[in-house]
Amino acid sequence: MTGGRSGGRSSPEDFRHVALAETVSTNNECLLRAREGDPGNLWITAVRQAGGRGRRGRAWFSEPGNLYASLLLIDPAPVDRLHAVPLAAAVAVHRAIRRVMPPGGAEAAIKWPNDILIDGRKTCGILLEGEVLADGRRALVIGCGINVAVMPEDALYPVTSLRREGATTSPEELFAHLFVTMAETLAVWDRGAGVAAIIDQWRAAAKGIGEAITVNLPDRSLSGRFAGIDRDGRLLLDTGSGPPQTIAAGDVFFG
Repeated sequence: MTGGRSGGRSSPEDFRHVALAETVSTNNECLLRAREGDPGNLWITAVRQAGGRGRRGRAWFSEPGNLYASLLLIDPAPVDRLHAVPLAAAVAVHRAIRRVMPPGGAEAAIKWPNDILIDGRKTCGILLEGEVLADGRRALVIGCGINVAVMPEDALYPVTSLRREGATTSPEELFAHLFVTMAETLAVWDRGAGVAAIIDQWRAAAKGIGEAITVNLPDRSLSGRFAGIDRDGRLLLDTGSGPPQTIAAGDVFFG
C-alpha cells in the first residue's frame, strides 16, 4: 500500500478505507491515527458523528443518513503548495455529487471556497485541518459532510439534501464515487504541480463569478462583485474603487 510520502500521481488503488458506525468526528479519528503513525492515504467514514464540526468551530449536523468522510494525507506536498488543496477537495466533491444527481436536475455548484450548493442551497461543507506530528511529518485531513438524506433545521445558510433534490443515492454509493473523484483530482493537483489546472476546474464549477456578493469577515462585512479567485485561491472582490481586494477567509452571501 502506498503511503502519504510516495511520489508520483495518486490513483484509487493508493487509498485505504475504514468504515465506523460512530465516532466523535472523522477528522478527529484521522488525526488520532496520524499521531499513532498511520502512513496516510486513509479514508475514515462514519454513520454518525457525536461531535462533528464545521469551519470556525461551528457544530455540524451529523445524524445517520448522510455521508461523513475524512481523508488523511501525510506530507502531501511542500507547505507552500498546499493552498490549492481546499479547491481540489471542492472539485472532487462537486464531481461526486454530480454523478448521483438525476439528469436534468438542479445545478450543483461550488461556493467559495469549498461549499457545494444545489440550486443555491448548501448540501456539503468541507473542513481541512492539519498539524505537524511529533516525528516531524505533516498531517492534513480533508473532512467532508454531505447531506444525503437528512439536513439540519436551523442553519446559517439555506440548506438542502441530495434526496430532496431528486437523487436516490445512499451514503455508501456516494462515497464510492468520492473515493474515485478525490483520487483523480489529487492526481491532477499532483503535489501542487498542477495548481493551475485545479484552479481552472474550480472556476468552471463555481457559482456567482461576476455577481454581487457580500463577504462577512470576523470584524466587518464587504460588498462588491465576485471577480474570481487568484492563484492562491483567495477571493477577489471588486468593490468599485481601486484594484480587487483579496480575501483569504470569510462567509460569502450572494445578492
